[in-house]
Amino acid sequence: MRVAKLASAGLAGAILIASGFAAAQSWPTRNIIAIIPFAPGNANDITGRILFEQLSKQLGQPIVIESRPGAGGTIGVGQAARATPDGYTILFHSATFSASYVTHKTLPYDTLNDFIPVSAAGISPSVLVAAPSKGYKTAADLIAAAKARPGELNFASAGIGAASHLAAEKFRIAAGIKAQHVPFKGPVEALTEVMAGRIDFYFLPIAPALPQIKQGTVVALAVSSNKRAPQLPDVPTVAEIGLPAANYAFWNGIFVPLKTPRDIVDRLYQETQKALQDPTVRERLAKLGIEPLIMTQPEFEKYFKADVLDTEKLAQQAGIEKQ
Repeated sequence: MRVAKLASAGLAGAILIASGFAAAQSWPTRNIIAIIPFAPGNANDITGRILFEQLSKQLGQPIVIESRPGAGGTIGVGQAARATPDGYTILFHSATFSASYVTHKTLPYDTLNDFIPVSAAGISPSVLVAAPSKGYKTAADLIAAAKARPGELNFASAGIGAASHLAAEKFRIAAGIKAQHVPFKGPVEALTEVMAGRIDFYFLPIAPALPQIKQGTVVALAVSSNKRAPQLPDVPTVAEIGLPAANYAFWNGIFVPLKTPRDIVDRLYQETQKALQDPTVRERLAKLGIEPLIMTQPEFEKYFKADVLDTEKLAQQAGIEKQ
């Protein structure tokens, strides 16, 4: 009798494994919805579209982009959290996912427990810029000016908790300076005020900064990484200027709702890794200042959770209150 029960249990297990394998092999059989919680044209949106275009070719099914901006990305994330966990709704998010955890009092989802981090996609540093009229030739000049006039200098961001805000706070804390935070509605408004000289410094993604740097309307003082950016080979890193603790990289990646079948998660991970190795994808990302972020699925899950905790610690140090 016991042997029969064991045989029956073994058969049931084999059927479950086989059915899971079959599901992964047949998936996808229809359109996949990719939620990007930002407005079209945002750097995260552009990155996602580049990646999903290649993924769609590999999977043989359309990947329909649904832009769901609002509330710092939390509206789109909430929608993804409520989706059926069947592999047909995926979320493309970024370091802002971690920031929302520490800047919002309430969220329509559980950041650490409602999703499976599937695959990292890319990572990019920000560049520290200032107007030429400020007279800063180096980051050291900026730091010296800030120390000479504690609390008088200001810095821009695209909003509380935005990558531009967190990168600047990390720099400010590492440099031991005080400066006033001036949040704007978006990166265009922030950059405009920097170029006009009404804002002392600003961290922004490399791609939108490059034209202004080349035209001389802003001066690049440092990049927020420990490795120089290929697009700005002459600009030192925060590590090179003696502030390795100011390292702040903006990442993005793919998530799916919790309880999505493991075999589908594994296949989506494998296909994403393949897409990130595609020469055309890599070339297009490089033009945006983005380097593919290659790691295993468990490594990305660990990376994401660590980033949430690191961002929480930074928010406490910077005095960023939940809104």
